[in-house]
Amino acid sequence: MKRLWTPVWIARHTAMVVLVVAFLALGWWQISRAAGGNTLSWAYAFEWPIFAGFVVFVWWREARHTVRGDEPEQRAESVAEVEPTVGETAPTRPVVRRPVRVTRVPAVVNGVEDDADLAAYNRYLSWLNANPGARPGDYPG
Repeated sequence: MKRLWTPVWIARHTAMVVLVVAFLALGWWQISRAAGGNTLSWAYAFEWPIFAGFVVFVWWREARHTVRGDEPEQRAESVAEVEPTVGETAPTRPVVRRPVRVTRVPAVVNGVEDDADLAAYNRYLSWLNANPGARPGDYPG
């Protein structure tokens, strides 16, 4: 139970209580509006307590996982430690790597861009850049 009294968990407990109280108060407010004749408020009167129940469910589930010790390990392993060398078997856990950023370079053949529509659009954008006060309808091309 000491795991549930860390500063992070105290903040989670506080957030749960604040959200549940706020959602139930909003539900009560919608009930009073619905009783005053606003028919749409009947849907919201039932919706806000459902939100409060969802907050309690998530809080309870996360607390249960923390008490049981089901939290994932937070240690970082290098790729060299996980990748197998020649003759070894594959690792039992999947390796998660950072995504690779690919830069696109327009295809240029003999100084002319491959796509005529793309070239026309780029000419249009360069014209707009050269004429900052112009409207798109002023484009001569």
